[in-house]
Amino acid sequence: MTGVALLVACLALGVVAARVIRDPQRLARAISWWVLRIALPALVLTLLPRLTFERELWFLVAAMWLVFAGGWAVAAMGGAYFGWSRARIGAVALTAGLGNTAFTGYPLIEALHGPQALPLAAVADQLGCFIALSTGGVIIASWYGGERARAGALIRRIVLFPPFLACIAGFIAGQLGGWPAWFDQVLRIVGATLSPLALLAIGLQLRWRISATQLQAVGLGLGWKLMAAPLLVWLLGIAIGTQGLLLTVGVLQAAMGPMVSATLLAEERNLDAAVGHAMLAIGVLASLASVPLIDFYLR
Repeated sequence: MTGVALLVACLALGVVAARVIRDPQRLARAISWWVLRIALPALVLTLLPRLTFERELWFLVAAMWLVFAGGWAVAAMGGAYFGWSRARIGAVALTAGLGNTAFTGYPLIEALHGPQALPLAAVADQLGCFIALSTGGVIIASWYGGERARAGALIRRIVLFPPFLACIAGFIAGQLGGWPAWFDQVLRIVGATLSPLALLAIGLQLRWRISATQLQAVGLGLGWKLMAAPLLVWLLGIAIGTQGLLLTVGVLQAAMGPMVSATLLAEERNLDAAVGHAMLAIGVLASLASVPLIDFYLR
């Protein structure tokens, strides 16, 4: 659980730093650039070549895509009903549909079920949640961020998204036997900066006072992400006969709080940053209690 404690500490440090430095927004933008374009691709490049995929593991990938599609649907329906702006719908869709399946998912699942559960958690994260971010997440961010919805432009956005390029390179490296040891070590060091720096950037911009309509969006998004999504994944698993650790990891990964990188992507594309930051901060902290509780009931 040391990794989770580090995330909370970095978020708190960002909140404190925002009160003492001159231009916290500028620093946050610089950190976000590093996270999305350097640290996240490095992490993908070191994790993907190690993954092995067996037929029954498709449930984990399908579960993450179900959470993503459901989060988008909840945001779209909520936005239509409550009259939200496109920027707010996009922010909720990204943060409600994409979970922090790596930097809270890995330590929580290892703490609850031991190291034997980590390969399953990695499949859900890298082949499920991350691919959803690199493709569907980019589409949502571009669509609701005000860009013209031309297929060619959206495809270019996806193909030129640095983590997507890293994904392709990681698959190729895996087929060729992986990276040289020295290069893999460099990737690990760079990738390890992702989550602490991302939470620091969020803390620098976090606003604790949000309007009632923003709080309404946060409540609806987290209601899906922390409660309804894991329930739906559990029902899917039961319906198709999935059981044991495979079912448990799928449900727990579905229950993780919002993804850090999705929040930064929402901010970069001028979506509702206040809602995205609140979703992340509240969701990550709440998931530290809700995920063990869900695991208790699954047992």
